[in-house]
Amino acid sequence: MTFFIFLLACAAAASTGMLFKPGQWYETLTKPSFTPPNWLFPVAWSIIYLLLAWAGYRLSLIPGSQNVLALWAAQIALNTLWTPVFFGAQRIVAGLLILTLLWLVVAAMVLMAIQLDLITGLILFPYLVWLCVAWALNFSILRSNR
Repeated sequence: MTFFIFLLACAAAASTGMLFKPGQWYETLTKPSFTPPNWLFPVAWSIIYLLLAWAGYRLSLIPGSQNVLALWAAQIALNTLWTPVFFGAQRIVAGLLILTLLWLVVAAMVLMAIQLDLITGLILFPYLVWLCVAWALNFSILRSNR
């Protein structure tokens, strides 16, 4: 049952992608050569959300995991916020600020998770890597579309 609570939180975050689609505005932006193909975004995020739910569930079973679970909650809130800010409000700078904070929270979460359970930390690591790509993409879009 606990796994499904984490999965529901991830589904709520994912739903912002259905509500605030990239659309014409995003298509007209100058993007870097390393921009992943459009089909990869929903695939990557689906995998990441499943891994996040699994990691959250695993963490919930570990005594003393309250602090890392607080970071889990913070990251899902920030994750949910980015899409409406970047795609909905078309605020590239604000999106970059949210991504920066999200990266810091996820990096701390990964480090804390590794200390509690190596496997859970490794489950979260692809998320941190994907956020590096997202941050670089957001930053490049900002630089090229002033």
